[in-house]
Amino acid sequence: LTVDNMIDNLLYADSKNCALLKEVVIDFIVENGDDIIGNASFESVPGSIIMDILTAVTRGKKKDNPSSDVNNYNTMRVSTLRRKLNEKGLNVDGSREAMIALLKEN
Repeated sequence: LTVDNMIDNLLYADSKNCALLKEVVIDFIVENGDDIIGNASFESVPGSIIMDILTAVTRGKKKDNPSSDVNNYNTMRVSTLRRKLNEKGLNVDGSREAMIALLKEN
C-alpha cells in the first residue's frame, strides 16, 4: 500500500464491501497523513468514505480513554464489530454500516 495507490484500493474495497481491506487503507491514511497531504487528491472519494476516515481519526484520539464509548459501534474497528456479531450468533459479513445496523437491531 502506497500513497500513490491508496485511493484506488480504498475505492475498490468500498465497491466490493471489503470492510477489512477498507479499514487497512483508512488506517494507512490516518497513520501517513503528513505524507499524503499535498500528494493525493480525495476529489473522487465519496462523502461516506470521508466520514469513515474521520471515524478512524476520532477512534485514534479516543485510544487515550478506552473506557469511553464502550458500546459506540460507530467508532469500533471492523474486527471488533465482527467479534460482537459472532458472539451474538449473527452474520459477520457485509459492510461496516451493515454490521453496525445489525448490532443495533439485536
